[in-house]
Amino acid sequence: MDLSTHYLGLRLPHPLVVGASPMVDNLDTVRRLEDAGAAAIVMHSLFEEQLSIEHRATVYHMEIYADAYAEARSYFPEASDFALCPCDYLNQIRRIKQAVAIPLIASLNGVSCGGWIDYARQIEQAGADALELNVYYVATDPIESSAEVEDRVVDTARQVKQSVNIPVAVKLSQFYSSIPNLCSRLEEAGVDGLVLFNRFYQPDIDIDSLQVVPKIQLSDASELPLRLRWLAILSSCLRVSLAVSGGVHVAVDAVKSIMCGAEAVQMVSAILRNGPRHLTTVLTDLRQWMDEHEYSSIRQMKGSMNLLRCPDRGAIERANYMHLLQTWREPV
Repeated sequence: MDLSTHYLGLRLPHPLVVGASPMVDNLDTVRRLEDAGAAAIVMHSLFEEQLSIEHRATVYHMEIYADAYAEARSYFPEASDFALCPCDYLNQIRRIKQAVAIPLIASLNGVSCGGWIDYARQIEQAGADALELNVYYVATDPIESSAEVEDRVVDTARQVKQSVNIPVAVKLSQFYSSIPNLCSRLEEAGVDGLVLFNRFYQPDIDIDSLQVVPKIQLSDASELPLRLRWLAILSSCLRVSLAVSGGVHVAVDAVKSIMCGAEAVQMVSAILRNGPRHLTTVLTDLRQWMDEHEYSSIRQMKGSMNLLRCPDRGAIERANYMHLLQTWREPV
């Protein structure tokens, strides 16, 4: 049975990849992930704000007025809040590459074109096998058009791609009016892959202290169907590598993702909950499922349920939506 796949030009023994998470900060954990069978590992992001003079100035002014505007300060991260400073991030790439043999995908989190993109070259020089550009942006300015937001994403991706020789993937959110158009433009800009989707961490509010507080909620399987739909659509019209991120917890989730067109299946929350050995369980179950259903390879399975090959194309588009609304009945 051939579980191998190609993602971002990298030949992987199987599709199960450890997505971006704090697990990479500990070398012992990284080794345990490799021992558990991870095909590749994605680093957590290095943020644009960490590399900009403007951010350092912001931190400086925040500290000056901390006592006067303590509640406002809580909205912004301090320099010490970042797990790794830029230099430490590069050194961690080098340490991981020395510690394990599996591919390492670094990550940059940014939304604008600027000098920080030059840091992509240093990431490549540090030994990263590929780079994931995490486009995390919340549009709040009513004057800024959707076209401007998307143009900036494409321009940023193009500049990053032109600055390095390693493969580049873009991790997108689902909050675009025409995802296929944006992804097609990113493909034309030269990106090697797309990751679907970024998970926006929504803030909560403390009604007693009147502060915005961070709230982290791990994913569950309910997040997967959205990703399956867009994998099925995009894999039918694009040539770039596709990865799923969010909602994959068990082998059946991976099977669904691959059938919809994913070359790589990123897992984070399930591993954080259950430990690195959960990867071994999922990989074993994936192999068993393929054997029971007489699949000889991942290639045979990949894209078999995308928009072009799905027996009922309308189920992916509008028909299923209309059917559910018409057939729902109030529980007795």
